Amino acid sequence: MTALVLMAPLDGWVSALEEVPDPVFSQRILGDGVAIDPTCATVRAPCDGVVISLAKHAVSLRAANGAEILIHVGLETVALHGQGFVSQTAEGRSVKTGDPLLRFDLDFVFERAKSLITPVVLTNGDRFEVVRRNSGRRVATGEFLMEIAPLAGRGATEQADRGHEAVRNVAVMLAHGIHARPAAVLANAARRFDSDIQLVRDTKRANAKSVVALMSLGIKHGEHAEIRAVGGDAQKAVATLCEIIAAGLGESPAKGAGAKPLQAARPEDSAAFAKTLRGVRAAPGMAVGRAFQLKPAEIPVAEEGAGIGHETAALDGALDKLRARLEASASGQDAARNGILGAHVALLDDPQLLDAARAAIGRGKSAAFAWRASLRDAAAALRAMDDALMRERARDLLDIEAQLIEALTGAAPPTLEVPPDAILLAEDFLPSQLIALGPDRVAGLCSAGGGPTSHVAILAAGLGLPALAGAGAGVTAIVDGTALILDADNAMLHISPEASELQEARAALALRATRGREAQARALEDCFTADGTRIEVFANLGSGAEEARAAVALGAEGCGLLRTEFLFQERDAAPSEDEQWRAYQAIAAALEGRPLIIRCFDIGGDKPVSYLPLPSEDNPALGLRGIRIGLWRPDLQRTQLAAILRVRPRPRVMLPMVVSLSELRSVRAMIEDLQRERGIEGSIALGVMVETPASAVLADQLASEADFLSIGTNDLTQYTLAMDRGHPQLASQIDALHPAVLRMIAQAAKGARLRAKNICLCGGLAA
Repeated sequence: MTALVLMAPLDGWVSALEEVPDPVFSQRILGDGVAIDPTCATVRAPCDGVVISLAKHAVSLRAANGAEILIHVGLETVALHGQGFVSQTAEGRSVKTGDPLLRFDLDFVFERAKSLITPVVLTNGDRFEVVRRNSGRRVATGEFLMEIAPLAGRGATEQADRGHEAVRNVAVMLAHGIHARPAAVLANAARRFDSDIQLVRDTKRANAKSVVALMSLGIKHGEHAEIRAVGGDAQKAVATLCEIIAAGLGESPAKGAGAKPLQAARPEDSAAFAKTLRGVRAAPGMAVGRAFQLKPAEIPVAEEGAGIGHETAALDGALDKLRARLEASASGQDAARNGILGAHVALLDDPQLLDAARAAIGRGKSAAFAWRASLRDAAAALRAMDDALMRERARDLLDIEAQLIEALTGAAPPTLEVPPDAILLAEDFLPSQLIALGPDRVAGLCSAGGGPTSHVAILAAGLGLPALAGAGAGVTAIVDGTALILDADNAMLHISPEASELQEARAALALRATRGREAQARALEDCFTADGTRIEVFANLGSGAEEARAAVALGAEGCGLLRTEFLFQERDAAPSEDEQWRAYQAIAAALEGRPLIIRCFDIGGDKPVSYLPLPSEDNPALGLRGIRIGLWRPDLQRTQLAAILRVRPRPRVMLPMVVSLSELRSVRAMIEDLQRERGIEGSIALGVMVETPASAVLADQLASEADFLSIGTNDLTQYTLAMDRGHPQLASQIDALHPAVLRMIAQAAKGARLRAKNICLCGGLAA
């Protein structure tokens, strides 16, 4: 490949990208280049090439040597929806240097756009670099602008590879768009292919193997994107990624825009002197305590390095060390915590972050300085986005920055002497701070920034800590030791409350604690209904052995439903038989001989998994989910059943979403085949969940062959009432005590009694 000289596509003043008042360009998120403040209204081709992307306000070219150039007229001009612009070419058309690409109304755009400044950017910086550029002067169209050269050792843009190119458009139906965790799933999937893969949204494009680059696109629910791949496995890569996106990237694909998310409060500066700060609830609960400001301590680092080889080795070693530590921390049973740590591991392998850091090392910077600059540039770009969820994810980047610098420098993480009953205050919290912080001395959390969807909010809820986010600048002005009442349920922080208010809040907390202790004291007693009927109370489990041990301590007489989805979600491939067996056996051991009912995986519908692309469905809740997935993919179902058959003492098996005897018979046949193949003697109890009107009406038939029934009241309620239990406008009407639901339950109980089979009640009504 040869160097490429680009000519100025416009008359105007040329300046460095750093001067562009938009961090997406100034932080080089899209790539390196220059900017022109135009004095003419026609954009011309800066080189010979092919038009690969064309919007009214922007155009991208691919030169003969493979370099890709974006010319973006003005800032935030996408909001003009093409008004004031006229295309002079078309996608796929070959152009020569100086050919007109688009024209625009200079006055119209000037009056309506943020700026006329036009970035000219090299977008595939993983293959090329800008080696020479014009800047700080006026240029005329056709004058030298910059020179681009291929990176050393990068010959992957050869014409042979160019013959293998695939492009496909895909709709992103995730409720929150492509944020951190879906981006990690997509990037991990893309890295399995050798081809260069990009995700394109309008004129923005991102390396699909980079979590940060994907997040920087800001793709929201309902928007369309284009997957472009070049390489020997391009067709397979594009097809696979389209399927994964359609399946929801490990999250629930939303059919509509959903409820408007809570917005973080934006108090005025005078809030620092207010008696009450308002924010948004990040985790429920109430706490009384004393203020303790959690101030970040930044480790100083040297800017200049000790040589490229030394600094590169240091960076690689620190990455390996931190990756191992995070993966070890993610081996616990807390699925939410594991998912967050997994997203952090993905950032360590992010090509955009690594490329920026290694480029800085190549310029003589130290590994720590280079890593800090790379992460802060990326975080600044996320904070500049208009998507609140993306702004919150900037904290994850800063968290990984701090942790890797600790690994690089050998500096120990700062130890915090937190006083008892502390309500921690901060501009924002890092996930790692909360993971490392024992909740025994902490009463609650309140941050000036952040929001209800942050990773810290998820962790706080898991620890049972009330948390308030987005309470404004007044949070950081509160003096340590100040008395506080944190009322997260009502999204308020009361500062220096009156003695009577403190007394009232403490009384409410004491009453709650007393009731909890009373319930705990009677937890091991037998349970009876009001008419004296003895009933068993089993736990509903959804993680691992730790949760099972806690349930036993709280008086659970067994596990009535083990939701095995925790083993199948937040990962790139289905769990093996051995992995499942180890998890189930650990739970059985924690139950100490008490009954264990394992429900076969209930994925699909509102529980999609990234490695199991499902066909596009108009109504996923009525499509492939529950036992239908197991029968559609018998390999997955057989693997799970084989693992369950190895557990001792032998558990019972329950099938989700059964509506006919044929489904029950198919699974029983699988079990019998496995027993014959492996020489396993004896029978295993096989039951079904009554979750639909069909199964309730046919309960007597199902009970004729099932060993037991269990009524799933949550799904039974929504299917009987034809109301989505996740719909914000219908939540108040989803009533499990609705007469229609009670009749379904009565009919199911009657069918079980007719066949002398046990029946259990599960879900919200059971609680």
